[in-house]
Amino acid sequence: MEMARLIATTTFSFYFLLLQSSSNLALSQSLINFLPGFEGPLPFELETGYVGVGESEEVQLFYYFVKSERNPTDDPLLLWLTGGPGCSGFTAFAYEIGPVNFKVLEYNGSLPTLVLNPYSWTKVANILFVDSPVGTGFSYAKTSLASLTGDFKQVHQLCQFLRKWLVDHPEFLSSPFYIGGDSYSGLTVPALVQQISNENEEDIQPPINLQGYILGNPLTEPIIEQNTVIPFAHGMGLISDELYDSLKRTCGGQYANIDPSNADCLNNIQAYYTAISGIQTAHILEPICGFASPKPQEFLIGYRRSLNQHPHQEILDPEPFPPPFIGCRSYGYLLSSIWVNDNDVQKALKITKKNGVGWIRCNYGLPYTTEIGSSFSYHVNLSASAKGYRSLIYSGDHDMIVPFFGTQAWIRSLNYSIVDDWRPWILQSQVAGYTRTYSNQMTFATVKGGGHTAPEYRPAECYAMFKRWILHDPL
Repeated sequence: MEMARLIATTTFSFYFLLLQSSSNLALSQSLINFLPGFEGPLPFELETGYVGVGESEEVQLFYYFVKSERNPTDDPLLLWLTGGPGCSGFTAFAYEIGPVNFKVLEYNGSLPTLVLNPYSWTKVANILFVDSPVGTGFSYAKTSLASLTGDFKQVHQLCQFLRKWLVDHPEFLSSPFYIGGDSYSGLTVPALVQQISNENEEDIQPPINLQGYILGNPLTEPIIEQNTVIPFAHGMGLISDELYDSLKRTCGGQYANIDPSNADCLNNIQAYYTAISGIQTAHILEPICGFASPKPQEFLIGYRRSLNQHPHQEILDPEPFPPPFIGCRSYGYLLSSIWVNDNDVQKALKITKKNGVGWIRCNYGLPYTTEIGSSFSYHVNLSASAKGYRSLIYSGDHDMIVPFFGTQAWIRSLNYSIVDDWRPWILQSQVAGYTRTYSNQMTFATVKGGGHTAPEYRPAECYAMFKRWILHDPL
């Protein structure tokens, strides 16, 4: 093992020198030992930086990198993408799978406080959280033309990002590598996995030790997923049997693209919206709160007609929180904007200022083109690959944005035989969800009580799920 690692390091030191001599390798990185709002030195290794991509490196992608708290040398490397498109990697870093959380207290004018996340996935993996596509978080473009982006451009730039980052971090060249993401990233992650696999076969250097991918609450087949929202609502007791039967009869079970001349279907759809108007679609058990909804307009590019994106009050009317507003999950999102936009925080993170534009957690104003209407074909190709890529697909079972009904449907349509049939998976003697494994090395899991996305609502369960899977243990 050590000999292989030595050979890899020597070989890719050569590639690093080659790249340096042939181009301006724009890589800046800083080790961060202290963060404002966190008491004492960080008990984990944090690095931030920019990687220049594009022909003239006119796009600068910002990242947060956290080394595994267990064994960085032997543990896998995970590249994580947040959905949107346009939501910063800081979302995953501070609200989902990263090493810190905000201490949610009523804002009193002081800097919000950070505390350790006991269920961080960085306890067993090295994780790169990237602000992608350009214009997300602290990533920026040097020209207006370079700011134009989309699905395929994002995938291409992330391939460049990753190879440059690995050349600059040769100690991770031989690490098992995985790509993960949630929500809208269900469209782009499979394309990125396919692109890296293709480039490896083409002997693009440095080679990446690609092992598989992870997707949470993933947008994959929008038509299928939209058509399962109403069955999900009925199954969860949100609409009556009579309305559901009438919807099926008048709409033919097709709710994604409704014929505008079908008056009976449209009337039933309106009745459906009336019935669910008080439901928080990110998690049907949580309250709807004003001002900052949990993920308002998440992944809406190319998905704006979705039934679950009916314009609810919390999106249209930015009213103040009703007391006690700190009881609303969305209040915690306000803390990130306050914290990240603090000058001392940006100095600590070694941020390059970009035209005085403030940081926002999710930038929905990106000049972004949706080009991948469905990522199903990528799953087909990756499942059939001789490389034997592993995959973990999980769903919060109270997510009404991308219901697990739809995720199960497209997985079934891959037509792979079942290796480990439907069963509960357990944490601390309790059912944490249900799982099934297929012959294409794909594991599907529900997270009981999880929303969109599952780790934010059920961190302990999701950490246990990830740890077992990444260590090749059964859920």
